[in-house]
Amino acid sequence: MITGEVQGVGFRFFLIRHAQALDLRGWVRNLDDGAVELVAEGSRLDLEQLLFYAREGPRQARVTHVEAGWSVAAGGLQLFDISG
Repeated sequence: MITGEVQGVGFRFFLIRHAQALDLRGWVRNLDDGAVELVAEGSRLDLEQLLFYAREGPRQARVTHVEAGWSVAAGGLQLFDISG
């Protein structure tokens, strides 16, 4: 979960570009409360790199908080894209 000024600034596309470059699977979507939700599967190293990008965001974004949770990969996720 990513909060701050993260909607309407290309944040989802920024994350998708980096996630695809890292060969991750998953999705990202805007939530009604202004946050962005991200679900991703891949190697721990690549996921940590994506978290780094999520904390930085694109130049226009102002990230105030990133909340990450870890679980065992369930599989079945498609190539990284926008959900909802």
